Amino acid sequence: MKADVATDNMVSIITPIFNSEKYIEQCIASVIKQTHTNWEHLVIDDCSSDSGPLKVKETAKNEKRLKYIRLTKNSGAGIARNKGISLARGKYVAFLDSDDIWHPEKLEKQLKFMIDNDYCFTFTSYGFIDVQGKKIEGEMRAKHTVTYQKALYKNPIGCLTAVYNVEKLGKVFMPEIRKRQDFALWLKLLKKTNAYGLQECLAFYRKGNESISSNKLKLIPYEWKIYRKEEGLSFFESLFYLITASILKLKSYF
Repeated sequence: MKADVATDNMVSIITPIFNSEKYIEQCIASVIKQTHTNWEHLVIDDCSSDSGPLKVKETAKNEKRLKYIRLTKNSGAGIARNKGISLARGKYVAFLDSDDIWHPEKLEKQLKFMIDNDYCFTFTSYGFIDVQGKKIEGEMRAKHTVTYQKALYKNPIGCLTAVYNVEKLGKVFMPEIRKRQDFALWLKLLKKTNAYGLQECLAFYRKGNESISSNKLKLIPYEWKIYRKEEGLSFFESLFYLITASILKLKSYF
């Protein structure tokens, strides 16, 4: 990557934590290993009661790009991520959950993809790891182009891979709901621009974890709320997209 790209393009990486002591060190380590070094990692603590915050603060003593912020009350991942967005100083905002990890070249390759093609909102393919951090079979292949209309049928963007350009799109925030905030944010961004997928596996989602997104079928009521409240779709439009999305999810399991 050209030197000016690395110098001028800070990425603000946002990671919410809540009792994340098992995996947060692996998550942070994958950020520190990035070949693109101009980043800040904002770890937003949603009032954890375990040793996760201590691990973050200990690492931050020797890593000045790592920032620890604690919320005053437990509010959910969406509000935690919004706190990170509000504090972000970077030209780009990226998301990484506390139990997931990145490939070392993730930011470098994704930023080059964005800059070379003048894309404002991108994501990548991602693979899977187990609770021990070992790679397991399967890959979620990034689609080349995602439009607002396509996303209504099914969310194809992994939160751990998404990056958007704040300078061009502004700071766009998630709705203050407990689940599916990422999907709602993508829809907001997709009203401004299409999303473009880099078809290279540059992140790893941990399967078998205890994250709030582990059982996607339980997210259906939240998707209904997004269609009706956030997007303002009619009852029948919302029902159509919800049924279609549910069928697509079931097909992906079998």
